[in-house]
Amino acid sequence: DTSDPEFVTAINTRDAKLRFNRVWTVCKKKRRCENEDRSEKNDDEFVPGMKPVAHNHGGCGNVQPQVRQAALQLKAAFDVAQEDGPKRRETVPITPEMAHGILRRITEEDLRHMGLNSDYARPEWMILTVLPVPP
Repeated sequence: DTSDPEFVTAINTRDAKLRFNRVWTVCKKKRRCENEDRSEKNDDEFVPGMKPVAHNHGGCGNVQPQVRQAALQLKAAFDVAQEDGPKRRETVPITPEMAHGILRRITEEDLRHMGLNSDYARPEWMILTVLPVPP
C-alpha cells in the first residue's frame, strides 16, 4: 500500500536485494488485506478543488493465513470463529496448483516493488508445470 510511509521508503531502495528484504520486513507484519484507507484525513486543510485523490487498492478484507511447512507439504492455518464461543484453528493443505495460481496473480508493479525482474524472474516459473523427459 503506497499510503504507508514505511512501504514507500522500502520500494524506493535502489538495490534489488535490499529492496526485497525491506519490503518483506514491512509486509510480514500485515495480517489482513485492507480494503479501505486507514488514515483519517482532515478535509478542512485543503483548498476546495485541490484535495488529493484517495487511492483504494481494492483489498478483499480477508485475514492472511499462517503458512507452515511439514516435510514436503505446505499447510495454511486459519483461526475460525465459532458461534458458541472460542476460535478454533483450521488447517488446509496448500496444493501446488493453489500455489501456482497465487503466484500467477502477482502483478508486474508488485514484482518491481519487490525487486524482481518480470522478464527473468516470474515467481510462477519456480513451480514445475511440465516435466522434461529425455527420449
